[in-house]
Amino acid sequence: MKKITILGSTGSIGVSTLDVISRHPDRYSVFALTAHSQVERMVEQCRRFQPTYAVMADASAAEKLRGKLQAQGSDAMVLSGMEGLNEVAAHAEVDFVMAAIVGAAGLLPTMAAVKQGKRILLANKEALVMSGQIFIDAVRTHGAELLPIDSEHNAVFQCMPEQYNGNLRAHGVKRIILTASGGPFRDAPLESLTSVTPAQACAHPNWEMGKKISVDSATMMNKGLEVIEACWLFNAAVEQVSVAMHPQSIIHSMVEYDDGSILAQMGQPDMRTPIAHALAWPERVVSGVGSLDLFSMGKLEFKQPDMQRFPCLQLAYDAMHTGGTQTAILNAANEVAVEAFLQGKIAFTDISTIIARVLSSATHHAATSLELILDDDRQARGLAAEFVNSINKTFRRQAR
Repeated sequence: MKKITILGSTGSIGVSTLDVISRHPDRYSVFALTAHSQVERMVEQCRRFQPTYAVMADASAAEKLRGKLQAQGSDAMVLSGMEGLNEVAAHAEVDFVMAAIVGAAGLLPTMAAVKQGKRILLANKEALVMSGQIFIDAVRTHGAELLPIDSEHNAVFQCMPEQYNGNLRAHGVKRIILTASGGPFRDAPLESLTSVTPAQACAHPNWEMGKKISVDSATMMNKGLEVIEACWLFNAAVEQVSVAMHPQSIIHSMVEYDDGSILAQMGQPDMRTPIAHALAWPERVVSGVGSLDLFSMGKLEFKQPDMQRFPCLQLAYDAMHTGGTQTAILNAANEVAVEAFLQGKIAFTDISTIIARVLSSATHHAATSLELILDDDRQARGLAAEFVNSINKTFRRQAR
């Protein structure tokens, strides 16, 4: 019986993870659930899965949760804040940690799990985007297992040689091809993007995701972050990772070999597939995902991404070329800009503008420590907030 901590249990990845776990009560049990502030959903999850710990990042939410669980007679111990997240991620009784907290907030608890040699099911791409080599070195030093959950990276993992050791050339791998749906605006007139609403940006045509990642998909920053993550996961140069627009989201990614072969992983656009794969690896278990009907899925399309339509993708490639803390700065600026867009403070097209301004204004450094990375993250957030405020004044005037 493997005991699992789910960092971010109330989000879409966390909910899908619990669904897979529920199908295998003889193999997996929930040790801890964590969330930011969704008390009611956490109460329901605790009622159903009976974790030993429940953690809320927000202290006031933790108090509310504690009262509700006590009223129901639950024995779950309620913790709060980063200290609580780190404790349940690194706890001696935990075997696997699903790292599904969105954004930079997931870095420290995920690292805490790494340092205790856990199996890390990594859905929080920002951890690698921010800390890169430090994170990978920690995985090696502490004997942790790192298995990717993003559908694209999980697909690449499945298409890599079984004994892949981090040397692409030695294994005859020519390049990694990440597929991208292009989001809801892949065919929209460019001039229409300035008037996009948050609701429209969150209406992904293929996947059910949270608001932040849905906006990232619409700008294709999500794919840019995935390019950076792929470089670290598979020890690839940024030139060895390309992106192919694939609107159907049937092929989740591909690996091209020197002999001309391209191996692809196909399946329904459902995150329970990569979650089940990583939970059971190297075995296979039922995920709850239906079979792909090859005879009704129609044609599969591929085309190159338009960097004019998706400037965030180019910004991500540029940041990885620069290296150091520039990718952490990129991520921080994006998080601030996306939140401002969701709050109606800036236009959709302002997201890339703000990120570009921060990248050109912030001072980046060699990523030699987590402290330095987090310092540059804070610097970038401050700059991004200033640019948001400046743009917001113009945005409000234009809206009158």
